[in-house]
Amino acid sequence: MSTPDGSPVGAERSIGQLFASATAEMSALVHDEIALAKAQLKQDVKRGATSGGAFSAAGVLLLFSLPMLNFALAYGIRTWSQWNLAVCFLLSFAANVLVAVALALVGVVFAKKAKKGQGPQKVAASMKETAHVLQNAKPHPRPELPRDEVPAIEAVARSTS
Repeated sequence: MSTPDGSPVGAERSIGQLFASATAEMSALVHDEIALAKAQLKQDVKRGATSGGAFSAAGVLLLFSLPMLNFALAYGIRTWSQWNLAVCFLLSFAANVLVAVALALVGVVFAKKAKKGQGPQKVAASMKETAHVLQNAKPHPRPELPRDEVPAIEAVARSTS
């Protein structure tokens, strides 16, 4: 087994190695938080686009299908019921309006979901919480070594040749 930085378990690591490991883990955490924020923002944008698409579809349907659908439906109702042709045209128009209202309601539902999306706010709160925890973190107490067991640091002369 080994630690994340590759050194064997139980081996003493220098302060530099510990600092480098902590820096790398902190960097990875920040990158993960940014990736999470991007993913949640992408989801909110997708919901907003779906809402806009539903509203557009409702408008296009109402605009372009009304003449053809009204004629077909009105003449169909006239053939079936023998009512006045004007009443048949009003009924066909009402049917088209109902379909457009249903599509608009779908758009409203997706717009509310997109508005409720709290992705970036959640990530910001998580990052603030992480920063708060790290500010209050204290190093683990290390047992003091007796004076005779303190490792000596030897100076090594280096040649310039």
